[in-house]
Amino acid sequence: MASQWKAMQRFAERLVFDGAPRLIKQLQDPAQLQRNVRLGLQQTAVQALTIGIDALAASALERPVALTAGRPVSRTLVPTAHRARRVAYAPDLDGRADPGEVVWTWVVFEDDPSRGKDRPVLVVGRDRDTLLGLMLSSQDHHADDPNWVPIGAGSWDYDGRPSWVRLDRVLDVPEEGIRREGAILDRVRFDTVAVRLRAEYSWS
Repeated sequence: MASQWKAMQRFAERLVFDGAPRLIKQLQDPAQLQRNVRLGLQQTAVQALTIGIDALAASALERPVALTAGRPVSRTLVPTAHRARRVAYAPDLDGRADPGEVVWTWVVFEDDPSRGKDRPVLVVGRDRDTLLGLMLSSQDHHADDPNWVPIGAGSWDYDGRPSWVRLDRVLDVPEEGIRREGAILDRVRFDTVAVRLRAEYSWS
């Protein structure tokens, strides 16, 4: 932003120190003055608009990713054992998310709740209108993390990248906050996740 204000200041200085002498000479020729005034106003408007657009663009780049408006976001992340229950595979793309489906929702960052990211989540259960979901990630550094289990690639990732599911934390996802149903995770891969939930996190 500072560079934009400096640019505006330089423009004003040029207008005063360069434009004033020319203006005095043009006062002796009214027709020429009128033409130059019109041209000067046009150039001034274009330059001011350009500076304003650049300033707005710089300001937008400096702002963090804000929470989406108009729909609930997923902000509650709890230890998986605290949500322990029976896990069953029951996908059905009928508009109501079921265990075994991958859905997209806005998830806030743990270290900065004012920011977040739209991301895929594997549904593993529900409490009325709240879905219980496990976050997916395509970041390959999770390959060495015991809290993440690999599930390969799927249609939830447009680039076809392999994904990992986070096991140690469950997201409470407001069902009305889902952006879309993304995919169905096949039974074999869902069972891989379910086995770990039963063995390590007290699910049944």
